[in-house]
Amino acid sequence: MTTFTTAAQPPIVVGVDAHKDTHYAVVLDERGVLLADHEFRATSRGYRELVDWLESQGSVERVGVESTGSYAAGLVRYLQSREISVLEVNTPHAHTRARRGKDDRIDAEAAARKVLAGDATARPKVTTGVIESIRLLRLARESAVKARSAALIQLQSTLVTAPASLRELVAAPTTRGKLATCVALRPGNLELGDPLHAAKTTLRALGRRVKYLDEEIAEFDRQLDVLVKRAAPTLVSRVGIGTQHAAQLLVTAGENIERLTSEAAFARLCGVAPIPVSSGNTQRMRLHRGGDRQANRALHMIAVCRLRYDQRTIDYMTRRRSEGLSKKDVLRCLKRFIAREVFNDLKIDLLKNRT
Repeated sequence: MTTFTTAAQPPIVVGVDAHKDTHYAVVLDERGVLLADHEFRATSRGYRELVDWLESQGSVERVGVESTGSYAAGLVRYLQSREISVLEVNTPHAHTRARRGKDDRIDAEAAARKVLAGDATARPKVTTGVIESIRLLRLARESAVKARSAALIQLQSTLVTAPASLRELVAAPTTRGKLATCVALRPGNLELGDPLHAAKTTLRALGRRVKYLDEEIAEFDRQLDVLVKRAAPTLVSRVGIGTQHAAQLLVTAGENIERLTSEAAFARLCGVAPIPVSSGNTQRMRLHRGGDRQANRALHMIAVCRLRYDQRTIDYMTRRRSEGLSKKDVLRCLKRFIAREVFNDLKIDLLKNRT
């Protein structure tokens, strides 16, 4: 009787350098020997071809990918759907590029070697759930808010230089009143050569733009309110945490919050982890300036709100000030505490949503 044995495929580690239209992959064996490299199109077909090619090279252990939140987002989703372990790799350091140069193969190989050496351990965010929807809606809302601010500034500037008769007509004491007056202006389309009528046309257009953007922002607020309350009901029940701040913190943490090993890691991600800045007789701490600055701003605004409306926070500020800390130092302590509270609430909410 003849017995046939199937040889196990050798384990491989993969690095991917991602671009808008193409992805370049490099395969290393477990000893770090370069086995193969190839370029693939950044399309659904290209993703399938890439995975088929990898599986022909060996048993895929880990894939290190650059730009997981941008150019490689589609590839990461496909790899995760195939239950392939994906790790996030930072772009090569400038010193590495200076020594070795730069091209797609070099960058992909550097990503693979970081994974093999254990330098890359971060898991990319899962972008197939409600938090990705919240991120996209916030992106559109922020764009509308910026456009509204720009239109308001342009409207005010136009009023400053407009003919005196028009300035006196649009003389409401509030911005809302001025907008209503501008929207109601009736310029003469056949007399645009006259600066008065051109100014009326401009003010009416800017007023209508602001009104439309107000409606658009309000609609986004309604949509976000529903999604955020569904995703993080515990978080939004806290004092000072509204829909927009909760949405930002959800986006920062990601759907798979377990990728963050502890509340200290979340604090670091939000830029509120304390680091020592002592020298000589001066002993003090400050918050490091890295991390997600929008999340840092959300935590700061929550702390400011609680200092006004939450008695527990007000008492804490009073006590720490009596101990000799400055107001800024107390705010840093509060932001770190709020980050801990937010992380625990997010874990409760996000893990509950999966059950």
